[in-house]
Amino acid sequence: MTSVDHPAPAGLPRHNLEVPEPATLPFAIGSFDRIGPLSRAPFPHRHTFYEFVHVTGGAGAHVVDLDERELHPPQVCVIAPGQTHYWRQSARLEGHVVLFTDDFLLTHPGDRDALYRLGGAPGRQLTAEESGRIQGLVASMEREHRRRAPGFRGVLQAYLHILIVETGRLHHQAPAGRRAEPAVALAKRFQKLIDDRELLGSSVPAYATRLGVSAGYLNDMVRQALGASPGHVIRQARALEAKRLLAGTTLSVTQVAGQLGFADAAYFCRFFRREVGDTPGGFRQRLRRTRHDGDGDG
Repeated sequence: MTSVDHPAPAGLPRHNLEVPEPATLPFAIGSFDRIGPLSRAPFPHRHTFYEFVHVTGGAGAHVVDLDERELHPPQVCVIAPGQTHYWRQSARLEGHVVLFTDDFLLTHPGDRDALYRLGGAPGRQLTAEESGRIQGLVASMEREHRRRAPGFRGVLQAYLHILIVETGRLHHQAPAGRRAEPAVALAKRFQKLIDDRELLGSSVPAYATRLGVSAGYLNDMVRQALGASPGHVIRQARALEAKRLLAGTTLSVTQVAGQLGFADAAYFCRFFRREVGDTPGGFRQRLRRTRHDGDGDG
């Protein structure tokens, strides 16, 4: 159901959603076994699509953007495009996986923001009733996907919207599609734009220009919505991307600096120490020691 693309030498693998003919929808659903081994990949990677996972059994941990979340089935998790994740020391994983791209969210565009919020939310164990509701929705989607009766695409999109809303409720979030205030709406557009690699290393005015507003207005709206300046958000995003690359690839510090738009590796090191509190090399060594110690416990 998915393929692996290596966008850069020694970089993080990127999984693409490839659904074989005649199932040409940008959508797939099935058990871990049916989706295939990449659905439980033990190595850090990224997606170009969304992944919704309902885990009903198994052990191990799910690592999302360096945040290790121990599995306590039943639970749900969402991985948004661009996030780094992998399954650590997983065993006997059971449940269902739903894969889809932005093209499948056209009917309910507000769901995109909900999915990105859910991607950053920690998982929690579900009650039997909560898990049953999710399982019922997923089972209905799988039946609809398998039958392919007339109009099934619209039915799947409706089921997916309900699934996203139900999952948001489990995390005490507002339902998708709720109209946002101007500051919140602009802040969401700004956060999404941060993922644009063409803007790596750009200043706040460059982001403001792409958004069609002044730098001052962007500053005011982002501060109002997020409680932080656009510059701070940009720095935090670059620091997170740096940690992803240092943790999940064998790229040198100089290569990581180059991928993040730093012309000077020494300046990148100063930036990383200021934002993270450690050198890039020190961060990578500390993470490797932690992983080695953890692997030795089992």
